[in-house]
Amino acid sequence: MNDEQMNALLAARALTAAVTPLSTDCGRVCGHACCQPDETGRGGMLLFPGEEALYRGLAGFAVTRTDLMGAPALLLTCNDHCQREERPLSCRIFPLLPVLREGRVGVVRDRRGYEVCPLLPSGLGGFRTDFVEAVRQAGEALARVDAHRCFLNRLHRQIAGFADLL
Repeated sequence: MNDEQMNALLAARALTAAVTPLSTDCGRVCGHACCQPDETGRGGMLLFPGEEALYRGLAGFAVTRTDLMGAPALLLTCNDHCQREERPLSCRIFPLLPVLREGRVGVVRDRRGYEVCPLLPSGLGGFRTDFVEAVRQAGEALARVDAHRCFLNRLHRQIAGFADLL
């Protein structure tokens, strides 16, 4: 990972460090469903390119390999409840995603979260506006770097397959 990638990642993480989807602990609404493994015992949040470096040697976390639209990717799982400042960017922005459209960065609901997040059917209006704006700004920071922009585009291609479920 080069400095440009890490700086963009750290900027995105900083922008999303203190904001949450609701004014209260949104995990109480869903029973912390996004932190639980699925029925196969798998779970975790995708790591953005280079983000695994922030978890090397950090107790309580495990990194596993996965695939994202034909490209290697990494998932991070935690062994217990983790502190917000330790959470990966995917967790900090869940259940939203920055989206790149026609040279601009917007925010969309992450369709993968419909099974676990009761907030998603409310639209973006169901989330704190500062949270939505922080996700958008994080997306702008990431979009300046090729590796992160490619990652976001692969992620959106993957979730586009979920459109029929809505």
